[in-house]
Amino acid sequence: MNWEAINAMSQLVSSVAVVLSVLYLAIQLRSSTRVAKVAAQDAAASALRDFTKPLMENAELGRVWRAGLEDLDALSPDDQARFFHAAHQFLKALETIHFHYAYGLLDVQLWNGWRELLRHYVVSPGIAHYLERRGEVFSERFRKFLTELEPVSERLTVGTLLGKENRRQPVVYPNHEP
Repeated sequence: MNWEAINAMSQLVSSVAVVLSVLYLAIQLRSSTRVAKVAAQDAAASALRDFTKPLMENAELGRVWRAGLEDLDALSPDDQARFFHAAHQFLKALETIHFHYAYGLLDVQLWNGWRELLRHYVVSPGIAHYLERRGEVFSERFRKFLTELEPVSERLTVGTLLGKENRRQPVVYPNHEP
């Protein structure tokens, strides 16, 4: 075997090694992407669980949340402040979920459920009022997304699901032209 043949053979082996390395990296990247998506989906569920758990465990906080969604004036100033803190946490959790979706880290079917939940809550009088007052604490992308949500025909939140509140109030989106 001459030196040219040896050189050609070593180049072939090197080329095959490079191709195998690239394939290995592609497989690892795909696996890593799957892990990131699962982590983002778990973070989304955890964010909302972390928000709703105190509402289930503390009847007074649950009452403040339900009442504040439908009629802030029914709450004392201290309870209105508590509602605003809860509204901020709720919307920040959903903003994070939206961020995960926008960057392709959230399954479309899961995102559709979160979006549907948001469509109902964002038009509740309490959340709409909060967004009018404090909307600037959210990213421009999220605020734009909120204004582009398709209106719901009947608002269903924890404040209206049991049928004890007026569920047929007109639905008005914050910063949304009819």
